[in-house]
Amino acid sequence: MFESFFPRPRAFFTSAVAWTLGAVLFWFFFARHWGGIVGLPNPPADAPPIIGVQVFWSGPFLWFYLYYALVVGLFAAFWAVYAPHPWFRWSVLGSAFIIFAAYFQVEVSVAINNWFGPFYDLIQAAVSKSRPVTTQEFVDQLLGFGGIAFVAVFIGVMTRFFVSHYIFRWRTAMNDLYTANWSRIHRIEGAAQRVQDDTMRFASTMEGLGVSFIDALMTLIAFLPVLHGLESYVSELPVIGAIPYPLVTASVLWSLLGTLFMYAIGIRLPGLYFNNQRVEAAYRKVLVMGEERPEEAGPPRLPELFQAVRHNYFRLYWNYTYFNLGRIFYLQADNLFPYIILIPSLVAGKIALGPMQQILRAFGEVRSAFQFLINSWSTIVEMQSIYKRLRAFDAVLHDEPLGPIELAGNAAT
Repeated sequence: MFESFFPRPRAFFTSAVAWTLGAVLFWFFFARHWGGIVGLPNPPADAPPIIGVQVFWSGPFLWFYLYYALVVGLFAAFWAVYAPHPWFRWSVLGSAFIIFAAYFQVEVSVAINNWFGPFYDLIQAAVSKSRPVTTQEFVDQLLGFGGIAFVAVFIGVMTRFFVSHYIFRWRTAMNDLYTANWSRIHRIEGAAQRVQDDTMRFASTMEGLGVSFIDALMTLIAFLPVLHGLESYVSELPVIGAIPYPLVTASVLWSLLGTLFMYAIGIRLPGLYFNNQRVEAAYRKVLVMGEERPEEAGPPRLPELFQAVRHNYFRLYWNYTYFNLGRIFYLQADNLFPYIILIPSLVAGKIALGPMQQILRAFGEVRSAFQFLINSWSTIVEMQSIYKRLRAFDAVLHDEPLGPIELAGNAAT
C-alpha cells in the first residue's frame, strides 16, 4: 500500500516526523524572529493584530512561506538522492503541498476569529448606542470578511482539485503494483474487488484522515495561544472556581473525556465492518460464478452465504445504534459546553459581545482539534477494514502468513 507510492515507507515517515518536529521547534525558538534578515521583520509585540485579508501577505506570513519552502526543499532533496522513487514528485512534494494547504486553512480560521472581535464590538456599540456608528464602518467590516472568505474559497477549491489528482496517482501506484503481481494475489478472496475498489477507497480515506490529523495539530498550535490570550476575560469556571489556564484546561479535559467515551462504545466496530466486507465479497463471488454455472449458485450454498450477510448486518445495526446514540448525545452536550464555561463571566458582566464570540470560536476550534478521534471514528473504522483487506495482498507479496480471518474466508468461499 505504501511502498508503491512512498520511498522506503518506514524510514520515510519516521524521518518526516523527526524532521517536522525539529523544523517546528526551530521555527518557534529561533527562525520566526529572523525575518528581518530578509527584510520581513515581525511587528512590535504591542502592535494590534492585522485584521483582514492583508494578513496573508504580511511580513511574518511571507517569511514563514520562505522557511517552509526551504525546509521542504532540503528534506525532498535528501530523499530524491537517498531513495529515488518513480512517484517521488507526488508522494513527497505533493504531500508537502497538502500539508501547507491545511496550515493555510487553519490560518484562515484564525483570521476570521480575529475579525469577529471588532465586528461584534461594532454591533454592540450600535445596539447600546455607546458611540456613533456609521454605515461605512459596517461596510468596511463586511468587505474585510469578504476578502478573507474569497481567499479561503479559492485556496480550498484549488486544493481539492490537486488532492483529487493526488489520490488517483496513489491508486495508480497501488494498481500497477498489484496487477503486476496478479498471478500471486488472484487467489485471495475478492481479489478483483480489492484491486478495483479498495485501492481507491484506501487512498482517498488515508488522505482524508491524514489531512484531518494534520489540521487538528495545526489548529492546536494556532488556537491554543489565541484561547490562552482570551483567558483575561474568564477568571473562574462553574463549580470548580478559579484555576490556572481555565479555558485551555476545560477544553482539554472535556475533549479527553469524549474521546475515551467514544473509544469505549465503538471498539467492536472495526472488526464487524471488516467481516461485513468479507461476507459480502463471498456472496458476490458465488453469484458471479453462478452466471456461467448456475449450479454454483444454488441451495444450500447461496442461502447460507446470504444468511452470513444478514447476520453480520444485524450485528452492525445494533452496534451502530448505541454508538450513534452515545456520539450524538455527546456532540449535543458539546454545543452547550462553552456557554456553561462562560456563565460566571457573563453573569458578572466581565465580558463583551466581541470577546465572547472570539472565545466561543477559539474554544470550538480547540475542542474540535482535540476531538479528532470522535469526529473521525466512523472513517477510522472504515479505514481499518480497507487496510486489513489490502494487507492480505502485502502478506502474499512479502511471503507472510495470512491472518486467521482471511484463511476462514477463503475456506468458506
